[in-house]
Amino acid sequence: MPLPLFPRLTPHSAGRSGAGLRGPGAGEDMNPVPVSLPFADRSEAGRRLAERVRPHAVNDPIVLALPRGGVPVGAELADRLDADFDVLMVRKIGMPGHPETGVGAIAEDGQVIYDDRALARMRVPRQALSDTVASERDELDRRRRVYRGERPSPRIAGRDCVVVDDGVATGGTARAALRMLRQAGPSRLVLAVPVGAPEALETLREEADELVVLTAPENFQAVGEWYRDFDQLSDGSVVAILSEHERLHRSPDVSRGVRIRAGQVYLDGDLTMPTALRGAVVMAFGEGQADPRWRANASALRRAGYATLLLDLLTEEERASQDTEGGQETDTGVLGERLSAAVTWLRRATDAASEPLGLLGSGPAAPAALVTAAQRPEDVGAVVVHGGRVDRAEPHLSSVRAPTLFLLESGDSFVRELGEWTRGRLGGPSELKVVSGAERLLRGDLGWREVAVETLDWFDRHLSPGPG
Repeated sequence: MPLPLFPRLTPHSAGRSGAGLRGPGAGEDMNPVPVSLPFADRSEAGRRLAERVRPHAVNDPIVLALPRGGVPVGAELADRLDADFDVLMVRKIGMPGHPETGVGAIAEDGQVIYDDRALARMRVPRQALSDTVASERDELDRRRRVYRGERPSPRIAGRDCVVVDDGVATGGTARAALRMLRQAGPSRLVLAVPVGAPEALETLREEADELVVLTAPENFQAVGEWYRDFDQLSDGSVVAILSEHERLHRSPDVSRGVRIRAGQVYLDGDLTMPTALRGAVVMAFGEGQADPRWRANASALRRAGYATLLLDLLTEEERASQDTEGGQETDTGVLGERLSAAVTWLRRATDAASEPLGLLGSGPAAPAALVTAAQRPEDVGAVVVHGGRVDRAEPHLSSVRAPTLFLLESGDSFVRELGEWTRGRLGGPSELKVVSGAERLLRGDLGWREVAVETLDWFDRHLSPGPG
């Protein structure tokens, strides 16, 4: 049965239209679904999809979003279905010189699907796309590493799988995703999108068991026209959404509060061990470690398989003293000794005893991370520092052999000079990157998303299997 044609709508009119579409063999449901257009944003579209998808997501459901645009839609949908949530990497193959014209797609399992009719119409052989395919394969691999790290792909067999995107224009990426998943043996395969081109949706009928679409306007031109807010998403935004969903929902990770003796003081921390362990990161602070942004950063690391130990190197008395005018700051060497004690504890008391180890230091803990890396070269495989007076580690800098990433606040020339000065005295490789608000993360700045991506990428690059 062909898709119904809807009254001609302009993207930003106040009209209402829609359709609930189901695949072959399921008793096709063509009842219109009232939809106010345009959607406010992707999150609203995901909320609207939930009730239409719910009847088709019953058996151990999992929502799989196509990055980047499908991720906010999928997160809202998974929230309301109480379903597992992950991403499914698929890349569009565009015409050389005209990347906006899709002529195929490549899925994360390497399968390439071409739109042979479009290629024939444009008289372009598949061979002419070899460089484009190779480039998109590289980008797909990069995204998989950033979004998922070494965490394995989710289990598909025997589950109701819902593939979500923010819309369907040509259907190429959705088709590649559905065909890849079909081979994994789901109990039911559902494609759910807020809006799509009728012709493209028609071609996807045979790929899914259920096709749920809120609206398929006949004057469809582009997905973005049907949203008031259609800002492009960054990798950092995708990582942040995935991390936040993990934090708010059930997780197999095992977390516990810990107390570590470091000389004459005890340090309180939070240790979380992922089920698939590939390394560990000690995240050290000097201004409190309970901020949700740092916890989201830690969640992103755990998604990639890293155990995380969040630790405040200052005692309550020391923090109170530093907050008062003329208060004395705790010596960097002392903080380095405390961080070293935490590394010793992690090696002796946890399952991360022989795993690659990274240090992340922020604020007063940034120079302490460098001191510890200098003193524990056999243990520390990589270091990331956020802002802070890194120059205070000066007596130890030449002994730092671990690859070190400096993340500095944009627009602060003094901090950048300190970072460059310090970097020039290290005994190992290093990089310096400027990110938005790296020093203001604990004060509410949203630059933590970019920091999370850079941090994960650095540890992925430099923490290899085996002892640090």
